Amino acid sequence: MPMIIGLLGSPLPRGNTALLLEQALAGAVEAGCAVERVNVPFLTFEPCMEILHCMEKPECSQLDDLTPYYDKVVEADGIIVATPVMTMGVPGKLKGFMDRFQVFYWAKYGRKDPLVPKERKKQRHGLMLAISGLSRERVPYVFDGVRQTTGAFFDITDVTPGEELLIDDMDDKRDLAQFPALLEEARAAGRRLGEQLAGQA
Repeated sequence: MPMIIGLLGSPLPRGNTALLLEQALAGAVEAGCAVERVNVPFLTFEPCMEILHCMEKPECSQLDDLTPYYDKVVEADGIIVATPVMTMGVPGKLKGFMDRFQVFYWAKYGRKDPLVPKERKKQRHGLMLAISGLSRERVPYVFDGVRQTTGAFFDITDVTPGEELLIDDMDDKRDLAQFPALLEEARAAGRRLGEQLAGQA
């Protein structure tokens, strides 16, 4: 059974971003996948301290709540990143989580020995869900920072980027529960990701 990890970047476990992730994961379950939701802001960990232990060894010397997720990310078939836009990028705790994956960066680009087996690289896929308070009509580049950071995270963890669901103008929308069509888009995107992974199994 394919395994999908959903990373929630929002500090609100029942907020709009969480609602999108919940729907996407439900869609993946409908497609026959196992899922795990990770509330990143509630993990206890320090950001990367650039000790650079991982330049030489395939491990991070910082041991904390984040440590088990190195193996979980290696084992995952799919990753969903769900985040609000904050200061034109991902929230600090989610960025810190992603930065700690320098252990994957040094394995792949430094030692040329990726932690994800080469035969699995093309079988791993990602989905990005993001919301912004601002409208793209007002700020056309509002999702650019989130896209770049998430794209870099997918790259170093050998996950092929897939669909994006970008919802803007949340300062006016306020409550996504009042927009069932958008929630169905998230569920459908998760279902498609799950079907893609299940088709490879």
